[in-house]
Amino acid sequence: MVVKIKWNKRAQKSFDKTIKFLQEEWSINSAIKFVRKVNKFIDNVKTHPKIGRPEIVKKDLRSFVISRQITVFYRIKDDTIILLKFFDTRQHPKKKWK
Repeated sequence: MVVKIKWNKRAQKSFDKTIKFLQEEWSINSAIKFVRKVNKFIDNVKTHPKIGRPEIVKKDLRSFVISRQITVFYRIKDDTIILLKFFDTRQHPKKKWK
């Protein structure tokens, strides 16, 4: 089975925001390392879609820790993995879906 990866707008926006933060507050190398971790996750989730932890709050929602500060949320729908959001875990948990 071929699994496709789809980014929704919220995932793209939160990913871009994380990259910008890393570049401005840390370094370009930190941003590059983060992108590599995300790419590795994407490669792994294509072959092992259920690699992430099931989330109790929302049906069919899974999460995967990219780094200590960033968790990605995604959903499996048929042959597609939909990336929903990159969440900064230093925020209040209620902000996950705002």
